[in-house]
Amino acid sequence: MAKNLISVDLSSPMPAYRQIADGIRTQLVTRELKPGRQLATVRQLAMDLAVHHNTVAQAYRLLADEGWLELKRGRGAVVVERAPGSSSAKERGALRQRLRGLVAEMRTAGVSLATIRAEFDTIAAQNPDEQEK
Repeated sequence: MAKNLISVDLSSPMPAYRQIADGIRTQLVTRELKPGRQLATVRQLAMDLAVHHNTVAQAYRLLADEGWLELKRGRGAVVVERAPGSSSAKERGALRQRLRGLVAEMRTAGVSLATIRAEFDTIAAQNPDEQEK
């Protein structure tokens, strides 16, 4: 894993485990991390990011629950082929709420709606495997 692509801002209101999971998930979605790839051990990534190992373990468990990783004691975390799934209305609602929060944060920082739309389109287009729905 390209550890320099993941960073943790301990002053952020977003929990560190979520920042780590989001960073890894981005690499998974864009296929920078492919199935079969062994991730850094919990302890190694924790040292690299200067966080507690339980924080990294929580991020790995979250990604395993989402179907991205297989966690094996003594073997670590391995990227697995993730079958495309359909999200529930509850999951979409939770994601929509997070997106609203991010948009509000960007607007508070002075980012225009046009720039937010352009950023969203750019980021959404970075997933080469996803079909337009």
